[in-house]
Amino acid sequence: MIKIKSNRIIVNEKLFDGYMYALNGKIVEVTTEDKPADTCYDFTGKYVSAGFIDIHTHGAGGYAFMNSTVEDVIEGCNYHLTHGTTTILPTVSAGAFSTMKAAVRNIAKAKKSGKAKGNILGAHLEGPYLSEKQAGAQCPDFITPPIREDYESLVEEYGDSIARWTYAPENDRNGEFCSYLSKRNILPSAGHTNAVNADMVCAIRSGCRLVTHLYSCTSTVTRDHGFRSLGVIESAFLHDDLYVEIIADGKHLPPELIQMIIKIKGTDKVILVTDSLEIAGTDIKEGVMSGTEFIVEDGVCKLKDRSAFAGSVATADVLIRTLVQDCGYSIPVAVKMLTEIPARLMKLSKGKLEGGMDADIIVFDDDIRVLDVFVNGEKVC
Repeated sequence: MIKIKSNRIIVNEKLFDGYMYALNGKIVEVTTEDKPADTCYDFTGKYVSAGFIDIHTHGAGGYAFMNSTVEDVIEGCNYHLTHGTTTILPTVSAGAFSTMKAAVRNIAKAKKSGKAKGNILGAHLEGPYLSEKQAGAQCPDFITPPIREDYESLVEEYGDSIARWTYAPENDRNGEFCSYLSKRNILPSAGHTNAVNADMVCAIRSGCRLVTHLYSCTSTVTRDHGFRSLGVIESAFLHDDLYVEIIADGKHLPPELIQMIIKIKGTDKVILVTDSLEIAGTDIKEGVMSGTEFIVEDGVCKLKDRSAFAGSVATADVLIRTLVQDCGYSIPVAVKMLTEIPARLMKLSKGKLEGGMDADIIVFDDDIRVLDVFVNGEKVC
């Protein structure tokens, strides 16, 4: 039995003064009672939170999750862990399907190796079934409509190591691809998409429950001879069943837009993600990734011509700092959107500090600097 003491245990969007007990990888209870335990930690004055869950990241610390080795995947996940991410979905960008398959294979091996200190939930495929008109930093050379023989072969071989798949609903005839994923417990997510509301309705009926990085490569209202059609952004606001993820690095979306999204969708349907690149946490300022030239300035990664962002250089702690310092949310409310909500969407026994949940726990200070990390009740850093 381990015991953690603090006057800042984050429980149900509030700060709790007391003790948390964990045994055999599970939280036993959070209580005001001081009981004996085998190992005791006193974090008085520090925040004790459920571990962060990042469902969209391409790497960090100089380690990529694509065009890399199994060891790179492990090291990238371990780097994110030092910033509070105890559960992660390594993300694979659009590329040659053989390259994407190799990336999934490496993520599957990393997941099964036991060498990652945190939880690798499974791969997130961001492509290649995207919209050319909303490609953003994705390489348009590899974008294609869903090809059944390709995705079936990949899922049949590595389906237990694929957690979600981002696709453009407007290119998915009758929701066939989306339905295929849903039936195999792979989360379909609408992203890099030029869809209209009719496309989104079809996607929702087929099992889509998430919009990938809202406002980043997602369509808005269009007009045809004066008649308006809702885009993905408006559809996300209209349909209560849809969760939305936002890149809350303070760069991709200004604070006021983050506030508006949360005001409309509510904290129960917004998920914070890093969408971080392999250069997150490094001093690299320019280079080439996946055939795309980039520069890093103003705290964000941009295409070389500065026409668009190429991804973030944030880690999970940055997201909380942005929500608190720039957007005015309390730490417990900000933490909820990086713990409880992604856990709920992904159907995990994580994300909350209460009895029966996995004992993935982090400790951080007033500046959101992560000090200690526990995974399954064991201190890993």
